[in-house]
Amino acid sequence: MAVSDAARAAGFIEKTAELSVAAGAAPGGASLVGLTRDQLKDSLSAIGVPERELKMRVAQLWHWIYFRGAKDFAEMTNMGKELRAKLAAAYTLARPQVVSEQVSKDGTRKWLIRMASTGPLDKGAEIECVYIPETDRGTLCVSSQVGCTLTCSFCHTGTQRLVRNLTSAEIVAQLIVARDAIGDWPDAVPPEGAFVPNDGGRFVSNIVFMGMGEPLYNTDNVVAAIDVMSDGEGLSLSRRRITVSTSGVVPQMERLGTEANTMLAISLHAVRDELRDELVPINRKYDIQQLLDACRAYPGLSNARRITFEYVMLKGVNDSDADARKLVQLLKGIPAKINLIPFNPWPGSKYECSDWERIERFSEIVYRAGYASPVRTPRGRDILAACGQLKSETEKLRARARMMAEQGIGAEGVYAVRDGE
Repeated sequence: MAVSDAARAAGFIEKTAELSVAAGAAPGGASLVGLTRDQLKDSLSAIGVPERELKMRVAQLWHWIYFRGAKDFAEMTNMGKELRAKLAAAYTLARPQVVSEQVSKDGTRKWLIRMASTGPLDKGAEIECVYIPETDRGTLCVSSQVGCTLTCSFCHTGTQRLVRNLTSAEIVAQLIVARDAIGDWPDAVPPEGAFVPNDGGRFVSNIVFMGMGEPLYNTDNVVAAIDVMSDGEGLSLSRRRITVSTSGVVPQMERLGTEANTMLAISLHAVRDELRDELVPINRKYDIQQLLDACRAYPGLSNARRITFEYVMLKGVNDSDADARKLVQLLKGIPAKINLIPFNPWPGSKYECSDWERIERFSEIVYRAGYASPVRTPRGRDILAACGQLKSETEKLRARARMMAEQGIGAEGVYAVRDGE
């Protein structure tokens, strides 16, 4: 069930997953898309490929899946017909199903993606993935869980139930889906009229783990997915262009830095424990001081590898001059950048976005203290693709159904609203 206001008031911090999938598993079984090198090796062994050939065959599959974006084994012309036939008989190169695509007036794209079923109790989990293009970069916001473990009170995704963790293959598959959709493979072209970077680089150049879910409650799969995404013989994304955002799962932060070596973002949002306890309830387990101590110890931290602190601007809640001054005091000594995020409204939220003049004043105080303090331009608000707005379409549909039932609107009205939004 979704998290109720009563549950929040009672101090509800974390949700338990409804389904469990082993770390590294490949739900659906048949598709090789998203698998790690070891998983590809196991898949080849299972169809009788000799041990002496495995390293070479894995390298060939890797190139076709992650460099060329192959969708059919028949494309793999440097493999013999017999092996291609064995692969086609046992496996596929199927991507997760794109249920819908929405394109914002600012060029942002949001996909509702349905994963393969993990078993009889799973009809296929749905997640959202967002592509944010600019002239010199393209950022893909990926999800790490179906729903979210946490219950942050300002976040739309936090109101959704936690179904399960995504596997590493499902996380990687979001990048594959995005590159398919925008033509980000060799010899491919973007769809007509699409807004993509024009600097001659990759259309997806950056990855942020800021979609649905808390990445550090799924560390095994997140680290494995980053290994695939950053492999220089395939998708080839720089680890310095991959950012993992956490609400403050302190025990996993050192491991992330050591094993994934990515950039780190912290969803801070408050400078006093009593307020952060409400906004980001995991603060009740790991308070601000513990969180900042873990930031100071983050492997690889330097002026060239600063931590990004995310701070959502909530009118009359956390946006005073005193809050700004306390923020820079707390971060003293940490190489940091502070992203000020105008609150993105969603149906039922009790918060409002700070006035623009207040955001500018807050930013000025932070900037004068020596910290970069960009105000994140809201992108994709019109398609609920902005920060804190992601939620699976099935959850939104249930919410609309409840609303319309309360208003005496029949079931046919639910679909009328959905089609017309």
